[in-house]
Amino acid sequence: MTACPALTALDKPRRNALAARMSQPRVPSCGELFLGFLQIGGLAFGGAVAWARQVLVDSRGWMTERDYAELLGLAQVLPGPNIGNFAVMYGRRCHGLAGALSALGGFFLLPLGVVISLVLLWGEFGGNPWVGAFMKGVAAAAAGMALGAALKSGFRLKPPPEQIAAIVAIAALAAWWRVPLLWIILVFGPLCVGMSLRRALRVPKA
Repeated sequence: MTACPALTALDKPRRNALAARMSQPRVPSCGELFLGFLQIGGLAFGGAVAWARQVLVDSRGWMTERDYAELLGLAQVLPGPNIGNFAVMYGRRCHGLAGALSALGGFFLLPLGVVISLVLLWGEFGGNPWVGAFMKGVAAAAAGMALGAALKSGFRLKPPPEQIAAIVAIAALAAWWRVPLLWIILVFGPLCVGMSLRRALRVPKA
């Protein structure tokens, strides 16, 4: 038995609205924020950017790829730790001050305990060559994870050619020529914003 065309037409907006709601990221509670950022802080040896993306976008589905990239970009240009800034802004977006405190507290709880323990151990074993080799290995692994997360986000977001050129230029200036971050932000921040606005204005409105 076939469906009535009139009923099908009436149901289409309802189906579209349902699909839109299902595609929207879920807003976590304060408790979930605390546990989610506790997981990020507990796993983030050598850097939290890669793990934050894995937990928030892939595992828990709280953010889209674009939301994560935009909020992380804003967190990186502000003073302070990147994911610390990110936790405050994302938590506040979800549940105001309570959400910001939940996310920030969860993120720093485990690392604080680990750092205090390492400070106590460093005085005893810091001169051991095995410790230095271990720290170099952790730094290399963290750099590889951050690069992998950046490439994965880039493949999903598909930035336009001018933004890819800006990314390559920024990486070269920071890695090879050791240009201070402040100058990179002052020059490329307005430039990248201008490129994004120019491309957005060129898109025809529906």
